[in-house]
Formats: sequence, structure tokens, C-alpha cells
Amino acid sequence: MLTVAFVAVVGVVAFLAVEIGPLYVNDRFRDLRTPTSTERAYLDALRAETGLDVDRVAVVETEGDDSVDVAVRGPPRRRVLFVTDYVLDGMDEDVALGLLAAEAGRVETYYGEFRAVAVAVVVALLAGIVTTIIPFDSGFFAVILVGLASFWAGRRVQYVADDRAADAVGADRVADAFERVAALRGVEPETGDWSTWFEVQPPLGDRIAALRERGDR
Repeated sequence: MLTVAFVAVVGVVAFLAVEIGPLYVNDRFRDLRTPTSTERAYLDALRAETGLDVDRVAVVETEGDDSVDVAVRGPPRRRVLFVTDYVLDGMDEDVALGLLAAEAGRVETYYGEFRAVAVAVVVALLAGIVTTIIPFDSGFFAVILVGLASFWAGRRVQYVADDRAADAVGADRVADAFERVAALRGVEPETGDWSTWFEVQPPLGDRIAALRERGDR
């Protein structure tokens, strides 16, 4: 009984680490400030257009130009939008709108919660194998099965999230935003090959291509 409880606790801890850990790290280890009244009005207008519902907004202060980050962290009812100051001061409104729409799509599809559950299940299975309450052969097979299912489902959820973003502000606008951020970061959006089959999130290049295809319809 204690072993089963231990495995359950391990799963819960893994879930919380994935779901709440990024929020804690951003809150504790980044230079944050509250938005000014002008910034808040600007973000409120963008959030209203994209349908992004969060409980708090925090501006990340950066030292250089072209520091782009727009991310929602935290569980439902505790979601926080982290946005770098460059997004508010030096970025085109269309790009900011596309990035916020992408985050809104992930919130609406519970992409973060899906990843947390997937990780928790895999970690709990591994704990079950280590504590021998699950036979090694069947446990190892279950880990592989759950992992592959998570990779496939995670990609589908991400594409659905991008579709939600496209519904809100237009597919080309979201794709343009992704490409603009990639250019600012000096990276080329990658497309998928065999090495990306084992990633929950599809490559950015494939997401952009899917959005472009949708925009051409």
C-alpha cells in the first residue's frame, strides 16, 4: 500500500513540476515589473482580440534589443502572461497580436496540462517499475506506448491550438509572427524529419507551413 502511495505521489509531483515549475522559475528568477497603464491598455486590447484570458500580466525587463518572449505559465485560475519589454516597445502590433493569439490557442486547448499529464504518467510508470509493483517487461512496454501516444497527441493538440489562433487573428498573421521572431533570434524554422518524431511539439517550420496552407485556402 505504501509503495502504491509512493508511486502516486511521484506522479503528482511530476505533474506539479511541469505545470507549476515554469511559473515559479519565471516569478523568482526573472526581472519582472507590473505593466504601466499604457502597456496594460495595449495588452488588454490585444488580449481582447485574441481571446487570451489570464489572471495576471508581468513584463520581463531585458538588457538588449530584440528580446522576444511571450508565454503563459501556470495552471487554470493562476495563469500569468509573461511578455518581454521589447514586445511592448519595439515590436509591430501585428507580430505581438500573432504571438498572443498563439498563446491563447495553447491555453484554450490545455496544451500545458496535456504535457504535464503525459510526463506524470510516464514518471509514475517508471517509479512503478523501479519499486517492482509493475513487472519490468509490461512496464517498459507501457512507457513506450504512452510515450509514443503522447508524442502523436501532443502534436495534434499543438496544431489545433494554432488553428484556434488562426481563427482569432488570421493564419498568415500568426505565421508572419513566428517567422519574425525566428529572424530576430537568428534561427531558421526547422521542418520535421525522423529525429523530430520523438518530440511532443512539432517543429516550427511545420507549424508555419500548416498555417500558410490554411491561409491559402
